[in-house]
Parts: sequence; structure tokens; C-alpha cells
Amino acid sequence: MSEEQKSEQEKSTGKVPFVDYLVLDKTPYLQAHECESCGSRYFDRRNACAKCFEDTFRQVPISREGEVTSFSIVQMGPIPYVSAVVDCEGTSVKCTLMNVEATPESVNLGMKVKLMTYSMGEDSEGTEAIAFGFEPSET
Repeated sequence: MSEEQKSEQEKSTGKVPFVDYLVLDKTPYLQAHECESCGSRYFDRRNACAKCFEDTFRQVPISREGEVTSFSIVQMGPIPYVSAVVDCEGTSVKCTLMNVEATPESVNLGMKVKLMTYSMGEDSEGTEAIAFGFEPSET
């Protein structure tokens, strides 16, 4: 999404994504830069592919569903949370697991999850920052 499109989206919705790779469409999704030569995917901007060193990328949507491939219970501060890596059809996404108790009994490898968004708060002008996480799927 171009900077102009992001600015228009912010004006029309009063919402901004917390990270550049979160697209706030009717159904929000994550978007990666995919190397046109080897297919490696990156969420951050790249001048060249770390795998094949080519420099041509295209924007691709990432699946909204995945499964937990690793996780850790983080206990810094007053409220523990689950930090995880989710495999979304071959693309690894680092995230926080939401709507799940932060205990080893509540999370497991292979757990099916889906993308969700939530508000991080508003600025003084009423613009809302939207972040993402993954939550357990109903399946």
C-alpha cells in the first residue's frame, strides 16, 4: 500500500495500522514483500533479498489463518502474555497470542489460530492505532 493510500485510509476511517504490513481493509490482513526471484517473504522493507540477493519484490497478502510453531510465556510486568511464531501457509509471523490464558496448559504447538486486530488507543485528534495478534480458531 502506498503512502498516499495509507493517508487516504487514515482520513476515511480515523484508524492507522500500528505496523506498515497490517492492511486495514474491510477484512484486515498482513502483507509481505515477496522476492520475485526466489519467493522469500519479508515484512520489513528490503533493498535486496537476503536469500538470493535479487532486488525485485511484489506485495502479497498473507493467510489470515495459521498454526503456532513456537511460543513463550512472557512475564515482564504485571500481566503475562504469550509471544509466538505462527506459520501462515509457509510465512512465519511473530506475534502475541490474544484471548488465551498465558499458561503452558492453554497453548500448544500446532494450535490453530486466526488473525485479529485490536485498538492500541487514540491520539488527541481521535485517530486510533490498530495492532494485530492471533487468537485461537474455532475449528
